Amino acid sequence: MDTLIDTFFNLEIYRQVFPYLLGGLWTTVWLSAIVIPLGAGAGLLLALAQTQSPARWARWSVIAYVDFFRAFPPLVLLIFLYFGLPFLVGNVPKLGAVVLAFVLNNASYFCEVFRAGIQSVPRGQMEAARSTGLTRLQALRHVVLPQAVRNVMPDLLGNCIEVVKLTTIASVVGMPELLRAARDTQSLVYNPSPIVLAALLYLAMLWPLTRVLASLEKRRAGMAGH
Repeated sequence: MDTLIDTFFNLEIYRQVFPYLLGGLWTTVWLSAIVIPLGAGAGLLLALAQTQSPARWARWSVIAYVDFFRAFPPLVLLIFLYFGLPFLVGNVPKLGAVVLAFVLNNASYFCEVFRAGIQSVPRGQMEAARSTGLTRLQALRHVVLPQAVRNVMPDLLGNCIEVVKLTTIASVVGMPELLRAARDTQSLVYNPSPIVLAALLYLAMLWPLTRVLASLEKRRAGMAGH
């Protein structure tokens, strides 16, 4: 038992590496704060194009985009952008490659969530809003989208949690996020305790969100049952 504790739960090592891991945690937080709004915004635009555009080519283009990026491994996408784009546009900053890869990937997931939300709103809502004199854009903004977002809020929050966990792959291009910080300190102390501490920090950050998600899903199930 003592060997297990010394190997994975070494409090002295935790104390030594904690400040460094906090720096990695901060990188994870602000990177997520950049990627989530951009991915959600791009996903919303794609969903509107898929559900509202009269052009068949636009709808099929969105479907092809979503299918491709949901199937394409995000790690491979990040490596391809970071090491491939310099051949086309010159040097690419780590942050630029990471944000672009994550937004391209997550926009496809957010698109599907928003699409489901928009399609969950009865068509009569749009017709009723238009009959009051609102333009189609105003009806979408003030009537359809608020209901759509409310209907899929658990799925949106679930996507946000997945984005935070996805930031771990940024370490492959040297981005100093939490997992990279843990790996660096592990190589210095020759002990896996920093990796365990990083996992505990992820748990502390995401567990409250998962409880909120569970509450929202329970509420949605209750509403569906009535």
